[in-house]
Amino acid sequence: MKRHIPNTRIRIFVTTLIGMFLISSCIKQEEFSDIPEITYRPFVLLFDTGQLAVKGVLSFDFQDGDGDIGLYPGDTFPPYNRGGAYYYNLVIRYFEKQDSGYVEVVLNPPFSARIPVLNPDYPGKAIKGFISDTLDMDPSPDFDTVRFEYFIYDRALNKSNVLTTPDIPLRR
Repeated sequence: MKRHIPNTRIRIFVTTLIGMFLISSCIKQEEFSDIPEITYRPFVLLFDTGQLAVKGVLSFDFQDGDGDIGLYPGDTFPPYNRGGAYYYNLVIRYFEKQDSGYVEVVLNPPFSARIPVLNPDYPGKAIKGFISDTLDMDPSPDFDTVRFEYFIYDRALNKSNVLTTPDIPLRR
């Protein structure tokens, strides 16, 4: 006569799965606009052993209602083609404080970057979080105070709000 031995692990798994489903169905999902929104976090400078900043960390919080932030590595055809307006989905503009005020300096390569897809397993679901990007600073800039303007695009080409850092002194 065969004796039936219940599989405790399967019972625990099924019970946990049912419990998670019930709990998740009761939790109200956050709703955001489908146009991404970013929120400022302080800019952090990293100095060498001397007095000059060698790196900076640009960080910001984000939220997006349909979770379509990010590009796949193969996203290189229009409108995401190299040299196109949407190749970079994190656009960072660099300004130096000169005698006449702030002047944009176009860099090659730029500080702009490509954010990878952030929500591949749950397309269409709202997401929020934060992004940090480490920037290599010029160790001997012509001017010692800079600032950045930045924004993001989602895959639908919706542009977020634009943020501007306060003055960033590159020397201690």
